[in-house]
Amino acid sequence: MNAQPPIITRVSHGNLWFAGVLLAVIGLGCAAVLYFFNPSTNGFYPVCRFHQLTGLNCPGCGATRACHALLHGDLSAAFRDNALFVLSLPALLLRGGWLAIARYRGRAAGSWLPVNWAWSLLMIALVFAVLRNLPAFAFLSPA
Repeated sequence: MNAQPPIITRVSHGNLWFAGVLLAVIGLGCAAVLYFFNPSTNGFYPVCRFHQLTGLNCPGCGATRACHALLHGDLSAAFRDNALFVLSLPALLLRGGWLAIARYRGRAAGSWLPVNWAWSLLMIALVFAVLRNLPAFAFLSPA
């Protein structure tokens, strides 16, 4: 029994635009909530289970507060809360924009995150997590 594989068709640009607009609306809604409700004073934001269980800071601890500070234009507070998050945002935006433009032009965009990049980012996150929990690098821990 030789079953034919399914025929894969290209996604139309209309569907991509709809997905992009929907993603932008959701992102703006989340940004509005984060802008108006400070994570330090409002308890409805998710808590870090790793920090709750161990008392140590993971690489993501402070990212929500850093995003809140960035939305208010306070770059120094954002760096104090999570420097790795702040430094990774421009790279994330550039990569996403590059992939979106490549896909829109019909070119091969490649994978979202190549394997060698993923391993490098994992190692950076692990080193950051270890350093921010050492007393000598306490400045990397969220305020």
